[in-house]
Amino acid sequence: MHDPHSERMSGGETRAASGLALVFAFRMLGLFMVLPVMATYGMELQGSTPALIGLAIGAYGLTQAILQIPFGMLSDRIGRRPVIYAGLLIFAAGSLLAANADSIFGVIAGRVLQGAGAISAAVMALLSDLTREQHRTKAMAMVGMSIGLSFAVAMVVGPLLTRAFGLSGLFLATAAMALLGMLVVATWVPRAAAALQHRESGVASQALWPTLKNLDLLRLDFAILALHAILMASFIALPLALVEQGALVKEEHWWVYLTALLVGFFAMVPFIIYGEKKRRMKQVLLGAVCVLLACELFFALVGQDLRSLVLGMVVFFTAFNLLEASLPSLVSKVAPAGGKGTAMGVYATSQFLGAAIGGILGGWLYQHYSLSGVFLGCALLALFWLAFAVTMREPPYVTSLRLPLSSAALQDAGLAERLQAVPGVADAVVVVEEAAIYIKVDTQQLDRKSLERLIETAPVAC
Repeated sequence: MHDPHSERMSGGETRAASGLALVFAFRMLGLFMVLPVMATYGMELQGSTPALIGLAIGAYGLTQAILQIPFGMLSDRIGRRPVIYAGLLIFAAGSLLAANADSIFGVIAGRVLQGAGAISAAVMALLSDLTREQHRTKAMAMVGMSIGLSFAVAMVVGPLLTRAFGLSGLFLATAAMALLGMLVVATWVPRAAAALQHRESGVASQALWPTLKNLDLLRLDFAILALHAILMASFIALPLALVEQGALVKEEHWWVYLTALLVGFFAMVPFIIYGEKKRRMKQVLLGAVCVLLACELFFALVGQDLRSLVLGMVVFFTAFNLLEASLPSLVSKVAPAGGKGTAMGVYATSQFLGAAIGGILGGWLYQHYSLSGVFLGCALLALFWLAFAVTMREPPYVTSLRLPLSSAALQDAGLAERLQAVPGVADAVVVVEEAAIYIKVDTQQLDRKSLERLIETAPVAC
């Protein structure tokens, strides 16, 4: 029996976090591996046009955006595992459909079906069921790292797999990874005693409307939509630019992506450390958007040879990685107490919608206005994003806590108000049905032991 207050993750928690991180990685690999190869290899498919290639790249985002929140809510009703198994099966079916397609329309249908396996919310909810509150952030960070790593691996492995086995081989590999994900859930991930109603990791229907009205959160939702729209549109143009302007055959593109991602990853770390330590995340974010804008203009007007394109992509991925890593953290900071799960659900929906818009718009722009039209379209979107982001406030530097409440503390009507008067506490809300209190705290000002003592000694209301 493990100590409920242990500072170390138990064996079961480690297995849950590692197993579900692996499921996420397999699924994201399958979605991302298409990015660097679809524009160059997809034109060989029957009926292909640049606009339809763009639709094939972004199509998964449409069904993912529509089904993301409903699947999460369904997992609250029928259980996490049935939803995860069904989602992975749907994803595998979509991969097989795309693998056997000989026209672009078959690939588009496969990508739409892949996106319908929208299991992100159910996986995160299962992770919450299987981890204690003090380790949940650590476990979710492992999942976040697996997504980032899968993107980097996909950029390199996608071109190599397609070079060896063609597009059909790539889609067969993604189907195999989905089935492998099911095996991991069945054999490695422990079973939860019960599904938790947990507002930090799932969507609460009562928190949905307040989340959609919150302007600070809406700015961040638009930010991730714009970021992924720019990414998808750029990946229609960049592989083609490497062939047309950089004179680099498509089989050799993998080393460009590997270089850009590796250098970009290490280059962004100092900026995140600076933003968090100096509490200047707004300035860091605005700077990264300016860099994205400059990169798109550079690609459109200057990037006419291989060296320029590689340099531009290194800078592009530095800004992209910085924004991709910092935006979820900002959502966590800005979301009200007890609203983080719902805020992240809307944020993820915006991300997938951005992927769909970027793919469709990028393909259309390339078909009508060539490569420079795609890059200038992305620059225009980045400029619009910048105008929107300038109005954001400096985010609060707070952490979310969820503390269980005794039956006596639950009866204390003034507990949340008294806690908000404690130095370092920014927000607090009692959720009676969970027998818990959600608190947003500034860890630099807060004495957590005093906070817990105050909750434990809460008087019973008369």
